[in-house]
Amino acid sequence: MKNLLPQSIFAISISFLIGILAFTHKNVTGLKDLFEDDFHVGAALNYQEVDGREARALPVLKKHFSSISPENGLKWIKVHPEPDRYDFEFGDLYIELGQSLDAFVVGHTLAWHQQVPNWVFEREDGSAKTKVELLKTLESHIETVVGRYRGKIHGWDVVNEAIEDNGEFRKSKWFEIAGVDFIKTAFRKANEMDPDAELYYNDYSVFLPKKRAAILALAKEMRAEGIRIDGIGMQGHYMLRSPSIAEIEKGIEEIHAAGFKVMITELDVDVLKRPREAIGADLAKSYEFQAEFNPFAAGLPEEIHKELIQRYGDIFKLYLTHSDKISRVTFWGINDGESWLNNWPVRGRTNYPLLFDREFLPKSEAFEAFEKMVKR
Repeated sequence: MKNLLPQSIFAISISFLIGILAFTHKNVTGLKDLFEDDFHVGAALNYQEVDGREARALPVLKKHFSSISPENGLKWIKVHPEPDRYDFEFGDLYIELGQSLDAFVVGHTLAWHQQVPNWVFEREDGSAKTKVELLKTLESHIETVVGRYRGKIHGWDVVNEAIEDNGEFRKSKWFEIAGVDFIKTAFRKANEMDPDAELYYNDYSVFLPKKRAAILALAKEMRAEGIRIDGIGMQGHYMLRSPSIAEIEKGIEEIHAAGFKVMITELDVDVLKRPREAIGADLAKSYEFQAEFNPFAAGLPEEIHKELIQRYGDIFKLYLTHSDKISRVTFWGINDGESWLNNWPVRGRTNYPLLFDREFLPKSEAFEAFEKMVKR
């Protein structure tokens, strides 16, 4: 009996917390209901939220989100860590969760320059693979992963962050070995393996004119060659005062005008200052902890909280204006405590970038603002 008591107390505590959470959420309208006539509202999920260890996530998901994305669980290093070994534990649980939620399920991502094991680019002796060898590796990966989830994942971020802010192709190992053909091969193979899934190119800082022009040129080139690309994901990694609403709007309008679906794929708002050169969302820009970049460790000041709510209000007002062009708005995480922005670009910070706090409780002022908007 003594050994069971701590577990019993833990179970009671979790049940109590979930009860409080459910009661609190009754006081706000679900995000997916607020924007039901406009676009899907999604959240990126980590492993603990998918496998149920973070029990507080499920009632939030059920009430507020109509779409889900995997934060890291389907990236190459996780799902295909060794040449002859795949790990589908996360993916299978993720699909099961998506089906139970009746959600629009997104796959992220098939080709990216980060979180890819070295064996993808190298032979057993450590020498670089040829272009033919690398593209064969890519096709095999897509055949296995997309094939396994055919008909279950509704849209794929096929290629992620392949273009720099200046409009040039990122000099990744993918590009150095295979050039732009790695992008085209990925889209061709993804279409072959699941012709009913939507296929996206996804990137950050799409509000930058040179970067957006390069992305659109690539997408148009692929379309002219008969390669299917359905949409362009605009990662919404914003700050309190930048980019401007006008800059974001220009991206939405130009992508739509070019004939591609628009989705906001990784929305959050960084409330902390950064080292000067750390803009966008480049994981290569990483800094050790510095107290000057962690000013709100004890809590977010009321004036900054109000600014955050106002920022989200302005952003969603824009999204509603262009709801005929936007198919999905996905937050990069559910709550503040699990956001990647606690560790990027400066590691170990305390950030507050999402609409739910560290206890999974909604920031009610934002929901009130959204409700006023949709009563238009």
